[in-house]
Amino acid sequence: MKEKKEMNKIKEILPGFIVCVIIGLIAQQIAKFFPSIGAALFAIGIGMIAGNTFLNKDIFNVGTKFSESRLLEYSIVLTGLTLQLTDIMGIGFQGVGFIALQMICTIAICYLIGRRLKFTKKFSLLMCAGNAVCGSSAIGTVSPIVEADSKDKGISITIVNVTGTILMVVLPIVTGLLYHHETLHTSAMIGGTLQSIGQVIASASLVNQEVVEFATIFKIVRIIFVVVVALTYARMNLDENQPLFAKKEGVAAKVKAKVPWFVIGFFIFSIINSTGILPAIISTSAKMISSQFEIIALAAIGMRVKFADLIKEGPKAMLYGCLTGTSQVILALIFIALLLG
Repeated sequence: MKEKKEMNKIKEILPGFIVCVIIGLIAQQIAKFFPSIGAALFAIGIGMIAGNTFLNKDIFNVGTKFSESRLLEYSIVLTGLTLQLTDIMGIGFQGVGFIALQMICTIAICYLIGRRLKFTKKFSLLMCAGNAVCGSSAIGTVSPIVEADSKDKGISITIVNVTGTILMVVLPIVTGLLYHHETLHTSAMIGGTLQSIGQVIASASLVNQEVVEFATIFKIVRIIFVVVVALTYARMNLDENQPLFAKKEGVAAKVKAKVPWFVIGFFIFSIINSTGILPAIISTSAKMISSQFEIIALAAIGMRVKFADLIKEGPKAMLYGCLTGTSQVILALIFIALLLG
């Protein structure tokens, strides 16, 4: 019975997964003729076109979701085998301070924008978590804490993902103009601003592999902070007529927040790699496999961006996303200048 269930699950995954693999292979072949652009942008672009036209079918949904989420998680874990603890420490206390300030100010400004636009406390807080921490997974973590309904959860996930998708393409241009793609500053901007881990890797891939590695480190620091955000949300007063941090009556919300498995795996593999006991071929192979997983995942990200979602949510919600995303970029520019030189 269990084996049959597993086989059915694999059958559901295969159509979307195979499509993403094919798009990834096509993107890599096209990129050989345009090396300055790279396979990442082609994978996303072909995925977006296909996913909104002839491949816009439900049969591919399970496989594209698997490719977007699981493959990226595996890729992040494998990236640990290509880095040493000294590389991770390279962002320094200033880097961690940058992330902390960026997250705190993003939450504060996003909340104020939401309330100014007459959105509810609960919806505004979902938007804050999604933009400041790690996209839809952060929204999923805090939604039971703020007792959000499924409609608010769905709309906030859509807006956060749309905002991140736009910034995913815009930020490499911004960092190219301002920082000439210098690794630390570019990585801080991309890893400290973009909403989901997939968008961070996709955007950084448009620059170079070194930026992918360091932007991932910045993003992982943000993901770890999801626990702090969840604990803070549990203390908030969600009554629309009360201040946000006013003392609330009743039992405090239960917090179920933990550091994702792939973050732990990333650090474990980095520690192992730092010992120097692994042969060079392990690191080289991990880098190659991780790179292929990334390209397939980027194709899936493109496939899962639906133009209809942009129209469906309406101008007010889209304005919220646009103002929040713009604020994040401005904050990052300020804090990078102050803390990272």
